[in-house]
Amino acid sequence: MRDQDLRFVSRLTKDTLALVLAGGRGTRLNALTDWRAKPAVPFGGKFRIIDFPLSNCINSGIRRIAVLTQYKSHSLIRHIQMGWGFLRGEFNEFVELFPAQQRVDDSSWYSGTADAVYQNIDILLSHAPAYILVLAGDHIYKMDYGTMLAEHVHSNADFTVGCIEVPISEASAFGVMQVDEEMRIRKFVEKPATPEPMPGRDDVALASMGIYIFNTQFLIDQLVADAADKTSSHDFGKDIIPRAIEQYRALAYAFRDRADPSRQSYWRDVGTVEAFWKANQELLDPLPELNLYDADWPIWTYQEQLPPAKFAAQEGRAGAAFDSMVSGGCLVIGATVRRSVLFSNVRIEMDSEVTDSVLLPNVSVGRGCKIRRAVLDKSCRIPDGMQIGFDRELDEQRFHVISNGVVLVTRDMLGQSRYVKS
Repeated sequence: MRDQDLRFVSRLTKDTLALVLAGGRGTRLNALTDWRAKPAVPFGGKFRIIDFPLSNCINSGIRRIAVLTQYKSHSLIRHIQMGWGFLRGEFNEFVELFPAQQRVDDSSWYSGTADAVYQNIDILLSHAPAYILVLAGDHIYKMDYGTMLAEHVHSNADFTVGCIEVPISEASAFGVMQVDEEMRIRKFVEKPATPEPMPGRDDVALASMGIYIFNTQFLIDQLVADAADKTSSHDFGKDIIPRAIEQYRALAYAFRDRADPSRQSYWRDVGTVEAFWKANQELLDPLPELNLYDADWPIWTYQEQLPPAKFAAQEGRAGAAFDSMVSGGCLVIGATVRRSVLFSNVRIEMDSEVTDSVLLPNVSVGRGCKIRRAVLDKSCRIPDGMQIGFDRELDEQRFHVISNGVVLVTRDMLGQSRYVKS
């Protein structure tokens, strides 16, 4: 890219305010979101899901960011306060929290994605951005929003929707669009029962990523009109976008790999226990699609001060991990870990075996345990000798087992106090 182009993009990103919608319940994650919002769920050994859109903003040069919270937001707010306070307010850089405050009346919490933005219009106007970038706070991906913003401005669009190709069998979970040869959106249906495939492709549909760029005044006008519509559900995908494409210039922006534009970039909605487990397991591939070791596009997070991971021998048996990710503060003592993700401060005792599993922070596994294809929630204490993932009937009596046999274990299911930091 030429220097002139880079300067153009930098001016656009500087004049953009990002809104990260982080108030969702994430009910499909089952007990993982009983005590935390979905964007606060840990991911990838040391991160939380919300770190990915926030890091994308910082790496894209967008340094005015608001996070809109609602559902069980304490751990999310705490994480942002502890890990995202490094921006300098005197340079007009910030990560602000917009909790649901009943700003419109005394009874209205955020009733939809569009309503969440509408209730903060006065704050948006005080920042006076030229463009507003609306993001979901619960997806895993790395994306340069600057190139999407430049395309939005070059195309003279009123709003632009980030999109990916998804298998037609999965498309009913997304907003599905039809576009013309100029990528102008001609039809948009949120979560259709029978999704329409892309022209010339029967196997895939063009789906919204939940990423929108709006010209600010255009967005304000649409939100005000939507708020006055008593029949609206006040949602971007269900109401704002389908109505606006009929009168205004709406473009689809295809999310492509930076190194190889012919390929679609990595993007995951880890909205189910199966998807969460699988996305963590994908990180263990020799060359994973999501490269967490990319120095050019780092993922930022709160860094807890911990000692290095340690693998200790005991009673003649070595502690070892194979094809795994092991975070700081972990102790593997005479135990074996295979193809697993261990978050911080996990402790695994003598003669235990952990395979194909995801252990969230502060989990302790006692002596002689065998754990296979499991997700252990934060601070679970697995008693000596327990086996998980070997007897499905027994697991279903004690824990939550999903269709592919992966077992979700929480402190509540183990009969342990839930009153730990989430």
